[in-house]
Amino acid sequence: MRIGELAKATGTKAETIRYYEREGILPAADRTDSNYRDYSDSHLATLTFVRRARGLGFSMAQVRQLLAFSEHKEKPCADIDRLVRHQMQDVQQKIADLKSLHEELEEMMRSCEGDLIKDCRIVESLSRRRSQ
Repeated sequence: MRIGELAKATGTKAETIRYYEREGILPAADRTDSNYRDYSDSHLATLTFVRRARGLGFSMAQVRQLLAFSEHKEKPCADIDRLVRHQMQDVQQKIADLKSLHEELEEMMRSCEGDLIKDCRIVESLSRRRSQ
């Protein structure tokens, strides 16, 4: 399949596919006689894997590791488990940070009297240094 078909099938921009290929994330595609890239079902599977991993928040370095691990089907999955556990901890921290942010924004809204900007408690709150 050509790059446009692969892009459409995976929801990935063609430039991103070329980037993954340059970076070695996606194996280089064969070329047709007219020099078009010719992607296989294997490319589709790899790109689907990469997109799913990225969607779950894994970094490119982690995606590389996951791809490398996935090539050794007979090995124990402890390394993958460790990587996923680490990602879960990162997500939990992000959730905690977002909850804190939400609470701070709610507090700002509660302080708003909805009158004139010159009296706006939100603007006043944004002007203050945040306590750590």
